[in-house]
Amino acid sequence: MYALFHLVALRGLRRGEACGLRPEDLDLKAQTLTIATQLVAVGGVGIEENAPKSDAGDRVVALDRDSVGALKRHLTRQRKAREKAGAAWVDSGRLFTQPTGAWIGPDWLTDRFERLARRAGLPPIRLHDLRHGAATIALAAGVDRKVVQEMLGHASIGLTSDTYTSVLPEVARDAAEAAARLVPRQKRSRAHPGSHEPDKSADIDESAS
Repeated sequence: MYALFHLVALRGLRRGEACGLRPEDLDLKAQTLTIATQLVAVGGVGIEENAPKSDAGDRVVALDRDSVGALKRHLTRQRKAREKAGAAWVDSGRLFTQPTGAWIGPDWLTDRFERLARRAGLPPIRLHDLRHGAATIALAAGVDRKVVQEMLGHASIGLTSDTYTSVLPEVARDAAEAAARLVPRQKRSRAHPGSHEPDKSADIDESAS
């Protein structure tokens, strides 16, 4: 499950989207992941395949090199699991599966994550919180809100802004500081020790720099 959790935590996938991924949705050469379907729990008794949550949910997600590496390792492990299972392997057509090849249900995935979090001694955290973390990390890194909106599959940029409004002021301050650092400043020079000359640097009008 590592690669699946990695995608939720770094690229902000919904749990149903991660469970619904198919091998053909992954393009390692282009470093992209197409979100075209999702698995949803039906009445707590079954799982079915549906279209993404909204039109905006049908999207292409760019992958960083670490994510591509995690997915390559996952595919290698999955191939070995398929060979080991032999005729018992269930061809569910999913990128992430149970050890037998069967579908991973969204509710099962949530329970699995919560057990792992408790075992690791982490504070209470939901699987969906990883998606929020991915958005926060992207915004803190200076990624444009429109890009974050498209990564998350939000229907509007307003939803992205409203959801992460507590993060945006900090991002704005960091952007202001980053812009200021690009402007060259005149360095102040001090009089040589022992000199009787006054420190003229104090008279520098900083507005001129």
